[in-house]
Amino acid sequence: MKNFLVKTIANAGALAVAIWLIQDITLTGDNTGEKVLTLIVVALLFGLVNFLVKPIVKLLTLPLFILTLGLITLVVNALMLLLTSWIADLLDVGFHVEGFWTAVLGGLIISVVSWALNVVLPDDRG
Repeated sequence: MKNFLVKTIANAGALAVAIWLIQDITLTGDNTGEKVLTLIVVALLFGLVNFLVKPIVKLLTLPLFILTLGLITLVVNALMLLLTSWIADLLDVGFHVEGFWTAVLGGLIISVVSWALNVVLPDDRG
């Protein structure tokens, strides 16, 4: 459970950095509390997408992973971010990613920041 909480916080932090750095990734809300709640919901959605969908996509694109020496990861991460944006739109959550290349840059930023936060934040491995 603690590991889930750490990953959600890392996702939320990474998404916040991407939203802050990239103009075409937007998070809407009337006040700061609402924006924080929306960010947490989006982090949970993003974590769920990465948990359920990403392994299937990675398996299906395994030959491309080998062929591109892993660079296709950028595209897969972008697609996961776009899928999260689409689901957020369906659920009327104030999060939107505008375009594929924005998602590629956002996915790169989220991957780097999430990795750094997972290194810094404690987990339940003993």
